[in-house]
Amino acid sequence: MAKLIDIVMSELEETIPDEVNKEVLASKVRNAIREVKKARRYPSHYTEEMINEDLENYISNIEGLALYDYNQVGAEGESTHNESGVNRTWKSRNTNFNGIIPIARV
Repeated sequence: MAKLIDIVMSELEETIPDEVNKEVLASKVRNAIREVKKARRYPSHYTEEMINEDLENYISNIEGLALYDYNQVGAEGESTHNESGVNRTWKSRNTNFNGIIPIARV
């Protein structure tokens, strides 16, 4: 999992300027990885190596979830925001799960 976190963090590093925010983002990346693992529903015979290999196919989903959650810090549950003429509308968080299909079991 550490390798996967490094991959995602290196891709997102340019957008996060200081160390404090990088730590918060790293936390969001770890949570996103856990959520993608849960969505994939890996069978018990999958090794950690197999899971990490598979998760590399979902880096864009992990990045999307991590950034979504990172950008929500301090605005959790906010349904609308208007400040000095600037309006914000958030896309549905669930769109970050598009393309993640649970592993079929027979």
